[in-house]
Amino acid sequence: MAIFTYNDHDIHYEFSGEPDTPVITFINGLTQRTDHWIQYAKNLNKAGYRVLSYDLLGQGTSSKPVLFIDFNENPKILAALLDHLRIQQTYVAGVSFGGIIVLHFGIEYPDRVKGLIPMSCFTEMDGQLRYIGLNLYTGMVNVGFEYLVDLLIPINFSSAWIEKNRENIPLLKRTSFSYNDLYAIQNLIESIRDFRPFTKELGKIACPTLILNGEYDCLTPRWAHEVMRLNISNSRLMIMQKVCHAFTIEIPDITCRVIADFADQVETGRWGGDKSVWIAADDPASEEIAFPCQGNHTRAVPFMKKY
Repeated sequence: MAIFTYNDHDIHYEFSGEPDTPVITFINGLTQRTDHWIQYAKNLNKAGYRVLSYDLLGQGTSSKPVLFIDFNENPKILAALLDHLRIQQTYVAGVSFGGIIVLHFGIEYPDRVKGLIPMSCFTEMDGQLRYIGLNLYTGMVNVGFEYLVDLLIPINFSSAWIEKNRENIPLLKRTSFSYNDLYAIQNLIESIRDFRPFTKELGKIACPTLILNGEYDCLTPRWAHEVMRLNISNSRLMIMQKVCHAFTIEIPDITCRVIADFADQVETGRWGGDKSVWIAADDPASEEIAFPCQGNHTRAVPFMKKY
């Protein structure tokens, strides 16, 4: 198990792939660990990329619980890890909590990023998101981590995935209980309790940015990703079909191919960050992995766009 020490704390990481190939770094969501990215590493290594993943402080086998975590320390930790591994530049992808770190890293360390892939995240909160977040936090503190996981299942996954995995869900929940620490997760949540909007800073991001949003994500819905699309000049928005907040778990093969295609476009000079909106194919073997969105992507009712 690879360990990097940062300010006397252990940061567990995994790094795989052929030397001298481009690097894609993955940042976990709130209750995830590096194991979440195993299939991504296998697929992307085959596609010609090295993959770096790591547990945030308070996650997996990194130090936990760590009291009074400063959210703003997260980009610094990633920069230090890249220095440790002698990685000058990387693509950075992250989901939910990790997606917020991705954006902050792109703002604070523009010279270290080849491209950004923020997924299922936000740069500001509306009333619904604020109340959902408060309810999740209150449920965890007053009832327990197990209750938080139960609350997250219908938010994270589609009905189709839940039905397909009905028999496995109890095991998946127990596995999550085994590697997550209540106080560590509480500390992570509290690190963004006083979250401040940073939409106005998105204009500082100049690198290629592919924003991924699940079609039925009710936690961080379309408007949150639309804010990013409109404020990051070199961006595109990709809608992942028929999935919710945790689509990286539900459709890993499709997500891997979308990410690889993005990196390939950047590496070969074919990327066009024109703020356009795309829809990912629902078949990982599809000849084309994405196609342009024709309708009004901000509405649940299928109105056509008006130009």
